[in-house]
Amino acid sequence: MRTRAPVVVVTGSTRGIGHGLARSFLDRGCRVVVSGRGPRTVKEAAAVLDAPADRLLGRAADVTDRGQVQDLWDAALDTFGGVDVWINNAGAATVRRPLWELPDGDLEAVVATNLVGTAHGSAVALNGFLAQGHGRLWNMEGLGSDGRVLPGLGAYGTTKRAVTYLTHALAADLRERAVTAPHDVRALRLSPGMVVTDLLLHDYGPAEYAKVRKVLNILADRVETVAPWLTDRILADRTRNGGRVAWLTRRRAAARFATAGFRTRDVLPSAPPRPPAPPGPAGSAAPERGTGHGGEAEL
Repeated sequence: MRTRAPVVVVTGSTRGIGHGLARSFLDRGCRVVVSGRGPRTVKEAAAVLDAPADRLLGRAADVTDRGQVQDLWDAALDTFGGVDVWINNAGAATVRRPLWELPDGDLEAVVATNLVGTAHGSAVALNGFLAQGHGRLWNMEGLGSDGRVLPGLGAYGTTKRAVTYLTHALAADLRERAVTAPHDVRALRLSPGMVVTDLLLHDYGPAEYAKVRKVLNILADRVETVAPWLTDRILADRTRNGGRVAWLTRRRAAARFATAGFRTRDVLPSAPPRPPAPPGPAGSAAPERGTGHGGEAEL
C-alpha cells in the first residue's frame, strides 16, 4: 500500500456487505468509491455514509457493461489520482429452485452479474493496476466456491465456483508477467461467510425460515461485525497473490456448533423480510442484481 490514504473501489456497495465495507474503509481514513447500478441508490448510499467529497465518490455502474466499469475506474482516477484496492462485490441471486425451473432471464442475470461482471471488473482493475505498477484486486467468493453443493442454488453456486477459478487464473497470469515486467499487483479472494443481508434471507417463507433460523443464528453474523474485520485484513496487505481472506472458516464454524448449547446468539430478525414468490416460472422473483453479497456459506 502507498503512504497516502488508500483509494478503495467497492462495486455493489449501495447496501449489504459492500456498504459495510465502504463504511469501514472510510472509518479507517481511506478514500472510497461506492457504486451500484442505479444513480438514485448510489446517491442515497453516499448520503448515508456522510463523508466529505474529498474522501467519498458515488458513481453508478452496471458491472455487466465493460464500458461502464471502465468509466467507474476513470472516475476514481480523475477524483483521487489512482486506485489501490478494487473489490468486485456486486452480486445477484435467484430464488432457490432447480436450474430447469428458473426463467432464462433470471439465469442470465446471475451469470452476467456474478461471473461476467466480476471478469469485467477484474480486467479493468488489473489493466489499471499494471499501468500504475501496484494494486490489489479482491473477488468475492460465496456458496459453491469450494465445490460444495446445495439444492436449488445451482446457478449461483456455479458462478461462485467459476469466480474462484478465475481469480486463481488471474493470479497465475500476474506471476508470469512479473517474470519479465516486475509489478506489485495481486489477485485475491474475499469470503465474508454468512452475513445477515437481503441476499441471505430473501427467499424464505415463514415456516421454512423458522426451521433454518436456529442454524443461521449459529453461523451468521451482522454486517457491522464482519465488514470491519475484513477491512483490517485487506489493509494489512499480508495476503499473497492468489490468496484468500475468510471470516467463517471451518474451524470457527465447528467451534460455534460445539458451544451452541451454552451460548445463545440472536443475530437474525424474527421473521424473513418478505415472502417468497409463488412457485412456477411466471412467479419467479427477479434476481437481486448488483447489490452485493452476504448469504455466502462455505460449509
